[in-house]
Amino acid sequence: MRNVTAVVAVPALILSFSAAWAADVTTTDEMHQEDAAPRSMTQVPQTHMFDGINLTEQQRQQMRDLMQQARHERSPISINDLEQLHELIIAEKFDETAYKAKLDSIAQAEVAWQVDMARVRNQMYHLLTPGQQGVLNQKHQQRMNQMRQLTDMHPSSSLHAVSSK
Repeated sequence: MRNVTAVVAVPALILSFSAAWAADVTTTDEMHQEDAAPRSMTQVPQTHMFDGINLTEQQRQQMRDLMQQARHERSPISINDLEQLHELIIAEKFDETAYKAKLDSIAQAEVAWQVDMARVRNQMYHLLTPGQQGVLNQKHQQRMNQMRQLTDMHPSSSLHAVSSK
């Protein structure tokens, strides 16, 4: 059952992270637009980081530059990784060791990318004035409280229930 969960979860996870990457790249352009389509906090929580912060044009440009640099440093998804996972899935005999090794390499690359994105967000945060940082911290606390309320209402997620079988 764990193998089935991994087969289903990993490609979905890769795609969700690529969507998060795309959302992160465009967030700085969209964060000052009031009519931008809302995203679910549980899907891409970091894309909300600068929502509600009034930025100067210079700050917006600096943030766009940081995101542009991050975008050029890494592509959001490796088609080669997906192909290799698919080949392992459709092989005549399932090679669990090879599949786990591929998943580990994908996970390590994803962790490295998340660290890079956190570094970019840190640089963005430090472009803000102290007043903007205070607003950002208040909004972050509000989002965390909302997430706590959601998790209190749904203590056991269906994904956790499926993966623990």
